[in-house]
Amino acid sequence: MAAMEAAADAVLAAASRAFCGPAAVFIQIQGCLICLTLGLGWAVAALVRKKEIRRMRRRIVDGNSFAFLCDDVNELEHSVQEKLPRVSVIMPLKGFGEHNLQNWRTQITSLYGGPLEFLFVVESKDDPAYHAVSRLIAEYKDKLEAKVVVAGLSTTCSQKIHNQLIGVEKMHKDSKYVLFLDDDVRLHPGTIGALTKEMEKNPEIFIQTGYPLDLPSGSLGSYCIYEYHMPCSIGFATGGKTFFLWGGCMMMHADDFRQDLYGVVSGLRDGGYSDDMTLAAIAVFPHPLSSDLSFSRYWNYLRKQTFVLESYVSKVNWMMNRALFASHCYLSWGFVWPYIMALVHVMVALRAPYSEIVKDASNSSCGLKLVCCLLICTLTELVSMWNLTKVEIQLCNMLSPEGPKVSLGSYNWGLVFIAVLVDNFLYPISAFRSHFSQSINWSGIRYHLKDGKISKIERENKLKYTDLGGKHLYGKRTYPSKTSLLGYLSRTVAQWHQPKKYDV
Repeated sequence: MAAMEAAADAVLAAASRAFCGPAAVFIQIQGCLICLTLGLGWAVAALVRKKEIRRMRRRIVDGNSFAFLCDDVNELEHSVQEKLPRVSVIMPLKGFGEHNLQNWRTQITSLYGGPLEFLFVVESKDDPAYHAVSRLIAEYKDKLEAKVVVAGLSTTCSQKIHNQLIGVEKMHKDSKYVLFLDDDVRLHPGTIGALTKEMEKNPEIFIQTGYPLDLPSGSLGSYCIYEYHMPCSIGFATGGKTFFLWGGCMMMHADDFRQDLYGVVSGLRDGGYSDDMTLAAIAVFPHPLSSDLSFSRYWNYLRKQTFVLESYVSKVNWMMNRALFASHCYLSWGFVWPYIMALVHVMVALRAPYSEIVKDASNSSCGLKLVCCLLICTLTELVSMWNLTKVEIQLCNMLSPEGPKVSLGSYNWGLVFIAVLVDNFLYPISAFRSHFSQSINWSGIRYHLKDGKISKIERENKLKYTDLGGKHLYGKRTYPSKTSLLGYLSRTVAQWHQPKKYDV
C-alpha cells in the first residue's frame, strides 16, 4: 500500500511540474482567454437585448400599450393592416410531444393583420402530429386559414427539407413571403408582423431569422443543449445584419422559391440535409426542452449538429465547414484542458502537507496562481451567461405579455457549469465520429452522406420518440431507459465501428 501511495505521489508531482511548463501554461492562459472572450461576447449581446427592452419601455411610457406588436400604435389602423402582404407559414411536423400543442397555439394565434395561411406538413397520416394538429385546426376553423399537407417520404433530401419544399409547392399563389418555423418554436404575437415589416422596409433582405432561448428541463442533457446554443447567441445579437442563421425561424421571399433563385430549391432538394447550413449565406424565442430529455438523446442531438458540418453544396461551403470543424474542435478542448490541469493543481495542494515529494513540487510550481486565474475567468463567464439569460427571459416575457412567464429561477447554475465542461469535451468526439461515419440516425431515419449530399436514406422504425423533443412517433408513448453518462459512452465506443447498427 505504501509503495502504491508513493508511486501515486510521484505521478502527481510529475504532473504538477509538467502542467507548469511553458506549453501547459500557454494552454491554461488560453483557456482563461476563451472564458473571457465568451463572457465579453455575452455581455455585448446582453447590451443589445437591453437596448430593445428600453425601446419597448419608452414606447409604453409614450402611450403605446401595444409596443410588443409594433413601434407605432397607428400601424394597427385598419387602413394600414389591410395593405399588409400575404404570408405563408410552413411548419414541418414529426411526432407529438408535451410542448407541441402550446407551441402551435402561439403560432396560429399570431396577431398579424394581413392575409395569413398556415401549412402543417407531415410525412404521412400515421404521424401522431397529423391527428393532433387536425383537431387544433378544427378548433379554430372559423378564425384562421390553415391546412395539413401530407408530403410523403423523402428520397433525395432530409425529411424536414422535403416537407418544407412540399409546403412551398402548396402555398397560396399570392403569398409574398414564406416563413418556415420548427414545430418547437414558441412564437410571440407580433413576430410575423415584425419580420414582414422589416422585409417590406428592406426588400434586398434575403432571409430573416431568430434564435431560441433554451429552457432546460432539469436533466444534464437539457443543460448541455442550452450551453451548446449560448455561444451561438452572440452572433444573433447584432441588432441588425448577421451572417448566422437558425433553421427554426426563417422568413424569405416566396418568389425566391418559385423561381429557384440562387439555386435555393435545387440546393435543398438534391441531397440537402440541413436547411440552415445550406442557406447560410431578430428575435428570441422561448424553447422549452423535453422534461425527459435523456443524455443519450442529447448525444444524438450533438451528433446531428456536427453531422451538419459534413454536408455542403459547393467548394466554398465545404471550406467554411472545415474551418468551423477545426476551430470548434480546437477551442472546445482548449477550453476543457485547463480545468483538467487545474484539478491536478488542486490535488497537489491538498496532498502536499502529507507527502514530501508532492510538497516540493507544489512549492516550485505556479499551479495555484493558474487555478485562481481560471476561477476568476470562469466566474466572469458564468455571470455574463447568467446576465444574458436574464435579459433574454425579460425580453421574451415582454414580447409575449399574455403568455406563460419564463423564469430564471428554474436554472441550476451548478449543472450549467458541468454542462459547459461536458459539452465542450464531447463536441470534438462527436465531430470526428460524424466525419468518419458519414451517417446519422435522426428520429428513426438514417441519413448517409456522399460528397456532402445525402446519398442514401434508411428508415429504422425502432424509435418511439424523437431525439430532442421526446415526441411520440408511432404507438403508445414510451420513455427511454435511464442511462448513465459512463454507460452510454462505453456503449458508444463499443459500437464505433458499427455505424449502421448504431442504437440511438
